[in-house]
Amino acid sequence: MSNLESLILAFSLSLDAAAVSLALSAAGHLGNTRAKFRIAFHFGLFQFLMPLAGWAIGTRIEPYIKLFDHWIAAGLLAFVAVRMIRSANEPPDTREANDPTRGWTLVTLATATSIDALAVGLGLAALRISVWYPSVVIGLITMVLSVIAIFAGQRAGRRIGPRAQVVGGIVLLLVALRIVILP
Repeated sequence: MSNLESLILAFSLSLDAAAVSLALSAAGHLGNTRAKFRIAFHFGLFQFLMPLAGWAIGTRIEPYIKLFDHWIAAGLLAFVAVRMIRSANEPPDTREANDPTRGWTLVTLATATSIDALAVGLGLAALRISVWYPSVVIGLITMVLSVIAIFAGQRAGRRIGPRAQVVGGIVLLLVALRIVILP
């Protein structure tokens, strides 16, 4: 796999994570530096690890995963989106307890945005292509694009104000829908 092919692959795989980063930031969930770091780092980490996992699993279970992996990703994103939209009507002190950059919500978001990278790892194994270089590139590009999206989301959040929570949830639902329509 050439450097250009790795970059194109990394960019396309990172778009879901960037969209979720943008939505979370616009909704005001990434207010401090630690939250921004956690989301960008974990999105990059999961995007790095999933091709490795897919490659390690190999082609033995690919036909089984391929049938429903996009449904799992879409379901996880829809679950988080509904929680975001619901919490828009909650008092601000309750929202802090629902920090999406911690615990299972963070793992859910990172997993949902990186399931397609698992399929890439399976494909690389089937083609007998080394997975290490593409995985590193995918992880780094995802982290960088997530950081860019976080800062863009902050600006958007200031413009749309309190509606940002609902808009962020809708963006997550649209990403989930895209995953189902274009698996």
